[in-house]
Amino acid sequence: MSEPIAHPARKAALGFIFVTALMDVLSLGLMIPVLPSLVKEMAGGQTDMAAQWTAAFGMVWGTMQFFCSPILGMMSDRFGRRPVILISIFGLGIDYIFMALAPTLWWLFVGRIIHGATAASFSAAGAYIADVTPEKGRAKAFGLIGAAWSVGFIAGPALGGLLGKIDLHLPFWVAAAMALLNWLYGLLVLPESLPPEKRIARFDWKKANPVGSLKLLGSHPDLPRLGVVSFLMQLAHNAYPSVFVLYTGYRYGWDTAQIGLLMMLSGILGVIVQALLIGPIVDRLKERGAVIVGLVCFVVSFAVFAFAPNGWIFASGLAVSAFSALIQPGLMGMMTKRVGPSEQGQLQGANSAIMGLTAIIGPALYGLSLAFAVRHEQTLHLPGLPLVIAGLLALGGLMVILNTRRARPAAVAEPGLDPAR
Repeated sequence: MSEPIAHPARKAALGFIFVTALMDVLSLGLMIPVLPSLVKEMAGGQTDMAAQWTAAFGMVWGTMQFFCSPILGMMSDRFGRRPVILISIFGLGIDYIFMALAPTLWWLFVGRIIHGATAASFSAAGAYIADVTPEKGRAKAFGLIGAAWSVGFIAGPALGGLLGKIDLHLPFWVAAAMALLNWLYGLLVLPESLPPEKRIARFDWKKANPVGSLKLLGSHPDLPRLGVVSFLMQLAHNAYPSVFVLYTGYRYGWDTAQIGLLMMLSGILGVIVQALLIGPIVDRLKERGAVIVGLVCFVVSFAVFAFAPNGWIFASGLAVSAFSALIQPGLMGMMTKRVGPSEQGQLQGANSAIMGLTAIIGPALYGLSLAFAVRHEQTLHLPGLPLVIAGLLALGGLMVILNTRRARPAAVAEPGLDPAR
């Protein structure tokens, strides 16, 4: 396969995307500790009502992701990655301003609609990475971008939690400023990664929809099973944004500052794994092996989170959970090898559509199960019910990936692909 960008330019372009992702995640991280608290304040201070509203917010966000990600992914295949990324980042900045001014829950609800549509830019960013990295280096490159997420979540939630103690609206203003600065940075320095000769000839609405986009997963060897693993993994991971703040606040009495600091610790551990360990682990175990290790750690960490009797034991689970960062880079490395350059945007759109679908299901699944557990605390005695459900989903993903290699006939393998991956 020919390289889309010469080696020095490829490194520079990947650096641009790293910084762009870092700024984007910093702005996202700022609001994570405060949005559920703001919802709870507007819902009259009731945890069960806040869980229901948070579920509704997550479902509408996921719905917008589900429908918009395939469109933006295919747009990036047709018109290039750069304009899609820039338009989406600008939309995020405007949305944060809208949410900072929100006087009611319904305003926040509309803000989540806008945010879900604009945050779908990650499909184009993922395709950008596939454009500028060779096949053998893609898992490491996706791990580097994962490290940007972790670095962003080191500072973002901690700062958001501290700003939230001053005013619950303040983190949204800071997030808006960061997103708009990110847009300006990209406008000035981000190069295009997909040359015109490698773009699709026309925009096809039959493929630029969730169903059409997901059909791609059935058109290449291994992609259906890998798509199932991605779905189960992302649905399990959705427990964190859906109930983490409300669960720890209810069970351990943590405030926004404490939650932000815990997220900072999680981010530090994630950086260590993503920046330092993903490369050596993938080199030794291959991508499939890295996914298996990540899913095992995912299952164990959810068990710790669900049954931890105190905050210290809960926090200790973060060290195990950090290795779940192996899952996504390994999966993305495996999946991007199965499609050509002109389908990378569509593949990322399909993956983002999966993320959107899990974001529709997850908030309802976890938010309503938390509300149920809280309301029946005297009889159920299991406020960690949402995390038990997440652990079972992660276990399902582990079962699928363990059987993937045995279920794949050798004759189906594409030329040049290592079956172990």
